[in-house]
Amino acid sequence: MAQQAATKDATHLNRRQLLGLGLSGGSSLLLGGCALNGLSETVGNATQPLNERIEALMQGKGPVPLFRRDQVDPKDLLVNSFNGVPQLDPARYRLRVDGLVSRPLSLDLAALAALPQQELVMRHVCVEGWAAIVAWSGVRLADVLALAGISNLGGYLAIDSADQYFETWDIASALHPQTLLATAMNGAPLPAANGAPVRLATPIKLGYKLSKWVTGLKVMASLEERRGTWEDQGYEWFAGL
Repeated sequence: MAQQAATKDATHLNRRQLLGLGLSGGSSLLLGGCALNGLSETVGNATQPLNERIEALMQGKGPVPLFRRDQVDPKDLLVNSFNGVPQLDPARYRLRVDGLVSRPLSLDLAALAALPQQELVMRHVCVEGWAAIVAWSGVRLADVLALAGISNLGGYLAIDSADQYFETWDIASALHPQTLLATAMNGAPLPAANGAPVRLATPIKLGYKLSKWVTGLKVMASLEERRGTWEDQGYEWFAGL
């Protein structure tokens, strides 16, 4: 068992070392950055498919280690909002699911609550340099997308939010078993400031990928011109952990 744990730790460390070193010094080519000049942006656009494949390979498809409920941070999660905190009426809320699906959906909160629920205690990591352990509860995003019937042509997911924030994900990350549409936080209903009534939560993406106040999901075959609110300004698109 000790040998297995050591091997696991070494594998984890090697992956983190690769991320930190940009795969032996090629970070500007492989992982991108937050402050892109014209040349690096051109190079970044040219290598984006390679970036995605490499990071997806390192991320893997299986579950990642989670935490115990008693490890949840007692402090409040720092609130980041793109355009103020929208106040959505729970009775009128609908989650739209469309695009390359066989059954477009408009789900209210009761319909989401009727799907299998789970709680996952995970580390929320912000690109600004802070992290917190949070217990998120809700329905797996994969279950909602399965209900809609994703086309085999679907490769990406566009995510709309009530505060006009916009995101896109690779479909494999959206279907990851630990990616949630969260409606509760630390055993209580999700606060408005943290994305109520529905937000994304997963341990496999940086915080700016985890849209709050989610109102729409669109399955797409390819990425369109817009990649995301911050990604369009130079942030890395894949943003995997």
